[in-house]
Amino acid sequence: MDKISIFGLLLGLTAIVGGQVLEGGHVGSLVQPTAFMIVIGGTLGAVMLQSPFTVFRQGVKMAVWIFVPPAPPFRRVIDQIVSWSGIARKEGLLALEGQAAGIKDPFAAKGLQLLVDGVEPERLREVLEVEIGAWEQQLKTSAKIWEAAGGYAPTIGILGAVMGLIHVMENLSDPSKLGAGIAVAFVATIYGVGSANLIFLPVAKKLLAHITQLVAVREMMIDGLVGIAHGDNPRIIESRLQGYIA
Repeated sequence: MDKISIFGLLLGLTAIVGGQVLEGGHVGSLVQPTAFMIVIGGTLGAVMLQSPFTVFRQGVKMAVWIFVPPAPPFRRVIDQIVSWSGIARKEGLLALEGQAAGIKDPFAAKGLQLLVDGVEPERLREVLEVEIGAWEQQLKTSAKIWEAAGGYAPTIGILGAVMGLIHVMENLSDPSKLGAGIAVAFVATIYGVGSANLIFLPVAKKLLAHITQLVAVREMMIDGLVGIAHGDNPRIIESRLQGYIA
């Protein structure tokens, strides 16, 4: 559980609500279902319009990383690479063929198979880096739906404000209806700007940070496999891979 994400979200919301109370306002005045529907519904619709379904679905699923982030298996990968290096050094690269059966990560299995097949080190790096690039781009594209939401929300909030003012202008002859229209106008702006800067944009940035770490794990694996292909000493390989953790 990523406690700093929970604390940061609660702190931001508390600061806004607390400021409202300190100014003598009521918390209930910030609760406007109409404004919420306009801003969140409009933003969601805009993001869905710009994104393919698979990208949108993956981006939504990745939101869980904010509170339960993926743990980059740096240590496990280093141990695995060093183990393979020791086997290759003692028994040759073909001895690694039996290791591929128990590997669950398709990327690691592919890299090991290329190694066993005797692919040249630079060619091995080239093939795996292309796969990393495509995988990274897929993840980043999905994560950026949150960045897109952060761009649309303030504008949709302004749209909600204009709609509220139109409602006010239409009911100038009925003072009892003016308050509701004005409330929707201002609260819609708060929802738009607040959701963008407290939720959508921070979520996008954090997801991109997690993706960077996951990519680093795969880059580390490539570095280790290339070291094995070159016949480097397992201790040298381990020492070099430790730099990724640092």
